[in-house]
Amino acid sequence: MKTHYKLLLALAIAGALTSCGSSKRYQPQESVDTQLYRDIQSTDTTNIADVSWQEFFADPYLQDLIQKGLDNNLDLKMGIERINAAQAMLKQSKAAFLPDLSIGGGLKRSRLAYPQGFGFVKDATQHDVFANTSWELDVWGKLASSKRATFYRLMQTEAVQQAVQTQLVAQIADYYYQLLTLDEQVRILKQTIENRQEDVKTMKNLKESSVVTGAAVVQSEANYYDAQADLPRVYRQIREIENALSTLIGQVGEVIDRGSFESQKMYESIQVGIPVQLLQNRPDVRVAEYELASYFEEVSAARRAFYPSLTLTAGVGFSSYEFKDWFTSTGFFANVAGGLLQPIFNKRLNKTRLEVAKANYQEKVYNFQKALLVAGQEVSDALYAYQTAETQEQNRQIQVEKLSLAVDYTKKLLLYHSSTNYTDVLTSEQSYLYAQMQITNDRLLKWQSAIKLYRALGGGVD
Repeated sequence: MKTHYKLLLALAIAGALTSCGSSKRYQPQESVDTQLYRDIQSTDTTNIADVSWQEFFADPYLQDLIQKGLDNNLDLKMGIERINAAQAMLKQSKAAFLPDLSIGGGLKRSRLAYPQGFGFVKDATQHDVFANTSWELDVWGKLASSKRATFYRLMQTEAVQQAVQTQLVAQIADYYYQLLTLDEQVRILKQTIENRQEDVKTMKNLKESSVVTGAAVVQSEANYYDAQADLPRVYRQIREIENALSTLIGQVGEVIDRGSFESQKMYESIQVGIPVQLLQNRPDVRVAEYELASYFEEVSAARRAFYPSLTLTAGVGFSSYEFKDWFTSTGFFANVAGGLLQPIFNKRLNKTRLEVAKANYQEKVYNFQKALLVAGQEVSDALYAYQTAETQEQNRQIQVEKLSLAVDYTKKLLLYHSSTNYTDVLTSEQSYLYAQMQITNDRLLKWQSAIKLYRALGGGVD
């Protein structure tokens, strides 16, 4: 009997040591294609993704809105609950290394047949109390692989939460600058309405002096009401964006406190670093890699399902027909056993599981490669959009200045030269208003491109 106990103890120690041993693990990606960013060859690792959102967005009103979003956004709150669930699953996977333990008791009243009681005992009451335990030794590392797979899923869930945060920060900033743009357009339209109201008065005076005809007066009035008609459209857009922004920050629709476009300062150094930094900075790329790592461990666990399972079981308790004999040597019982189970034929379950795990893993390999390509594309597009937006704004500013002069010249020519009529004034005013409105959109495009670039590089994570 002692020999048996020694053998079981040796198996337990060997199993424990083996389960703690290392097995083949997922190796994180450490390099990416240096050509991932189109037409960008740089070894400078300075990267705006390393800049906090508080520093990248200096406007105090915008900072307040972003903080409210991080505190109250419902998508982020749902993400926290998903993280809690993933943490619970990880705790369970760690507990798989521990032995099971169950306790129980019973009371059994039996009516015995004549042969069973030898004619002397007709009724018997059996009292039982017991404890059972079993322990599967992770000899081949199957449980360890499953635990690592669960760990990677937790990391994936946390990275998803960070991806939601970067998207939230970028969306709040985008809405904010749309509001500033629309505010500027309201200012331009109001100024235009005032100017055109003066034009109507001027045309009426000129008609009385027989300098222009009634057609010029009517055209000036139509021009005035055209500018008036644009205001409700802009106000509607402002209200819709305020409502959308309020939803993002977890509150009912209301007026959003904000600054002005003229007071905004772009972050001084827009640098993209090198492509390999996406592996650490961009949450959705990390999501794809953590998912890949979890499926790698699933393949390892599926392979180890072909190996035999080693299980130790034990039981102890008291059983007697008399309650007074429960806790005595007469009623005491105990058992211990070791089992080795090698699957031979189980309807192809293990083989199918391995094949499916391999196919799923390969799918995640492609998904990770795609995530990197998409990330590189978004960085390239956003950087090029930012660069071209700067040039576009500069050219538009020159156009606005020239058209402003054109309006002044045509108005003066209308007064002092018969070769000009009000149609020329109308054309110049319409072109000037269009250019003014467009330059606000150009400035918005520049900010939107900077925001997209910041997010594409992985900026916005605390």
